[in-house]
Formats: sequence, structure tokens, C-alpha cells
Amino acid sequence: MKPPIRVLIIDDSALMRQMLTAVLSQDPDIHVVDTAADPLIAREKIKKHNPDVITLDVEMPRMNGLEFLSRLMALRPMPVVMISSLTASGADAALRALDLGAFDVVGKPSGFMSDGMMALGDEIRAKVRMAAASRIEVPPAATPVRRPATKPGTNLVADRIIAIGASTGGVPALTAVLSALPVDMPPIVIVQHMPASFTARFAARLNELCAVKIYEGQDGQTLRPGEVYVAPGGRMMRVRPAPGNFRLAVSDETAVGGFCPSVDVLFQSVADTCGKRAVGVILTGMGRDGAEGLLQLRRCGAATLGQDEASCVVYGMPRVAAELGAVERQLPPARMAQALIDLCTHPLVRTG
Repeated sequence: MKPPIRVLIIDDSALMRQMLTAVLSQDPDIHVVDTAADPLIAREKIKKHNPDVITLDVEMPRMNGLEFLSRLMALRPMPVVMISSLTASGADAALRALDLGAFDVVGKPSGFMSDGMMALGDEIRAKVRMAAASRIEVPPAATPVRRPATKPGTNLVADRIIAIGASTGGVPALTAVLSALPVDMPPIVIVQHMPASFTARFAARLNELCAVKIYEGQDGQTLRPGEVYVAPGGRMMRVRPAPGNFRLAVSDETAVGGFCPSVDVLFQSVADTCGKRAVGVILTGMGRDGAEGLLQLRRCGAATLGQDEASCVVYGMPRVAAELGAVERQLPPARMAQALIDLCTHPLVRTG
């Protein structure tokens, strides 16, 4: 019998510590070993308990969560699930935490907190379980800088569409892929699972690092070469035909497979509208969202890529896609950009 996952909760709010303890304790495989009101107290409790996973608030006295996370990853890397407010500043902090090596982020609920935390219980417990089983990668010390928005590709074909789906671990993976692409790539549409208030900040942040222009997708937006469209959190995004082009359809809908936006829904729409001219990519993430959609893309003649197991924070979505026969090649993010360039040249390059 496997021992329970040992969790240390770090939050300056006594109420939040109590609620997180109650939420996590509903899973018999999770044991909250202790709590701490700030990072300085937490340091001693980490030494004492050697937890498998930490939950960490961002705003705390004496040392904020980001500073503590940075020091922790440098000295004693371990899985950390960040608890962040669903505000613009909270989104910036959450994205910075993922840069620093946090496993994933949970948004603090608004309104009556007790009800909100209980509603988030399944998500919190799932992320803690996956964090305990994840590979912890120490991120590079330097933040990537914007690449020169210059060099165009050679013989890139603009009438193709690249569709990418990602979840846990997808922020650094997407950054690695998109920042290495030339300015005149075909249109790229992306679903990255994250809270609704985070996707606009994520798109803006990516835009500072990449040659291609990156936007949060809007309903009716025409897809153009050299542009990337990130699905808004909490809304479904599809690609639809338009006279001589393609456009986005963004709408409020019920979640599919537990996700809104859904990678499967996006991939299916790209298969329907673009067919064999499409390229589908599935990156790191929990669960199976996107696996069936990627299979539909491959069945209609599109090229398909999956992130390889060794480079995934969570080898979930790519694993299921590979098992279904949806993936032609598996690659790390560092090699994905060149593969996309090759697949979008004329004539179409199909290797491997």
C-alpha cells in the first residue's frame, strides 16, 4: 500500500489554511502534515516534515510567495501548487510562479470563500495528486528575452492552420515553442487550460517574448499569418470558414470533458475546416482532453505532433493521444518549432 501524499499548506489566512486542510483531507491518499502562516515558519516545517507537495499563497507577510518559491527551487526543488487571486495582479504572479517552477496554479474563489473552496475541491485534490507524481524541473535562471521579430521563414504556406492544446506544464512548453517561430508563420490557435482571468495576461506576456503576434481570441476574429490566438478561459473557441479565409467562433458554452475551452472542440473544428492542411500539436497536461480531437485531425490527413514523455511535466494528454494512434511524432518543445516550420513549408514536408 502506497503511503499518503504529505502536504504542507503555506498561507497567512487562518481561514484559508483551515479550508484547504478540510478540502485536501477528503482524499484518503492525501495527508496534511502541517500548516504555516508565512514562508519563514514554513522553512522549519519543510525541514521537519519533508512534504511531498506544498501549497503556497502569493501575498504573505515577511516574504511573499514568489520570493520564497524562487529560493525553494534554487535550494530544495519540490512540487508546489500556487494559490493565487483571480485578479490581473494575481494572474501576473501566477504566470511568474510557473516560470519559477511551480507545478500549477489554483485561483482563489471570489464571493463566499467556504463554498468556493469546496467547489474547487476536485481540482485542488487532482493537482496535488499529479504534483506528487510529477518530475520537477529547475527552470533556467534567466527569463527569456524577446527574439528579433525579423527573419521570415522560407517558403512558408499561409493557408495552413496550426492548432495546439496544452494543460499543466503548458506555459513553459508554449513559451519555448512560440518564441522560436519566425514572424510569418501560418495562423496558430491555442487552448491552454487556465482560469478565465489569466488568459489575457498570458497572451500579453507571450507577445513580449515572441516574433509572432499573440492575442486572446475574440469572436469573429479573422485568422492571419504571423498571428497566434489563445482561447479565452471559460469560453469555447472554434475555427470556422470565412470567405477566402478562416475566423474564430468564441462562445459561452457548457464544459466538454470538464474543460472550457476544450482542446477536443478546437481540434475537431480545425479538422472540419482545414483538413489535411492543418497541423495539430498536443503538449503536456493532465487527463485526455485533445486526444480524440488530435485523432480526428490525423484521420483527415493533418500532420500531428505530441510532446515526448521525458520533457512533459505531466505525460497525460500526449500519452492518451499516442495510445490512440493520434500522434505521428513525439518531440520535446525545444525541437517542436523547427518541426512546425518544416510542416508548413511548400511542398508539405512529412517526415517520420
